[in-house]
Amino acid sequence: MKNVAIIGGGIAGPVTALALRKAGMDATVYEAYPTGADGAGGSLALAPNGMAALEIVGVAGAVRAAAQPSTRSVMTLANRTRLELPSPAGVGPLHTVRRADLYRALRDEAVRQGVRVEYGRRLTGVEGDTAVFGDGSRARFDVLVGADGVHSTVRRLIDPDAPGPKWTGMLGLEGVSSYEVPEDPKTTVFAFGRRGYYLYWRNAAGGSTWGVNLPYHRPLSLAQAREVPREEWMRVLREIYGEDVPGRDLIRHTPATSMQVTGALYIMPSVPRWHRDRMVLVGDAAHAPSNSSGQGASLSIESAVQLARCLRDIEDVPRAFATYERLRRSRVEKVAARASKANHAKTPGPVMQKLMPLLMPLLLKTFMDPDKTVGPEQRYRIDWDAPVGALS
Repeated sequence: MKNVAIIGGGIAGPVTALALRKAGMDATVYEAYPTGADGAGGSLALAPNGMAALEIVGVAGAVRAAAQPSTRSVMTLANRTRLELPSPAGVGPLHTVRRADLYRALRDEAVRQGVRVEYGRRLTGVEGDTAVFGDGSRARFDVLVGADGVHSTVRRLIDPDAPGPKWTGMLGLEGVSSYEVPEDPKTTVFAFGRRGYYLYWRNAAGGSTWGVNLPYHRPLSLAQAREVPREEWMRVLREIYGEDVPGRDLIRHTPATSMQVTGALYIMPSVPRWHRDRMVLVGDAAHAPSNSSGQGASLSIESAVQLARCLRDIEDVPRAFATYERLRRSRVEKVAARASKANHAKTPGPVMQKLMPLLMPLLLKTFMDPDKTVGPEQRYRIDWDAPVGALS
């Protein structure tokens, strides 16, 4: 393969390009936006399995340098109940990193290795073995990888009847507050407030970062959300979280200029077709569990690496794609199913709000054994050097 075209320059796209380079293949990344993602996006958590996959493409060190490790998790319920969340044994910390910093680490390594990135190239269609872009330009490919997110164009080209993303009923917002929560910087608190869910942690450099999953009456694109003045979003946040501790103080001590909205939160239903001919999906275009999973970015990184392994070891491209799907589908759909259940708890009705302080401690003791739930997810490792066997 001489021409691998990767559509999308977010996370999965650059990781795919780096993994292909490691496998001895060159790729070009085509990004729809005219510039990179510097400064865009909120924070995300990379699980140990995601960091292990970044080690393979040589970016884990740079990401660790930009991230804040989290070794302890706490849950609070309606300002009354505080529960220590058990962690699976021996898997290492989560690494919380700003999406822009993760993007920068991937971009810098891609540039260092000579990966070509072309901006302002929005895919509009495919004609045979040629990608067609909105500016009229074209690019021939031997393989086309759709790393273009939940609203993927490549997914529709593979299957016009493919399902689209499902809105969770929430918007994502994040901010940095001068208020310092009384927590160790390595502790992340997941708070179920009186009217909405939020999380927060103390920054090692001072202040605290918070993020909310704001219940909202309709989905908003990132552009639509940013059309709303920040002062209006701050008013809404004070209304929803004003009775919560420490939500009230976190919001009160957050300048509007340090708050950003990241748009509607989506989850992908099961996508029937991940590939067709010489087109294939990777990352959120194929599987986007809700942010409740704590695995969205990590699974995207894993899939990018596994796709490169399959293309490295299996000459027949359709068979390589089928093997890649076999390696990935079961894993990502199990994570998505777990996260979907957690989503319902983020928007509880009045009755469930009263029952949660009673039910959650029982659930933690009985059904939420981390070594049986998130443990297998976080211990997963890709053996890059092992040859991939083709699906017969």
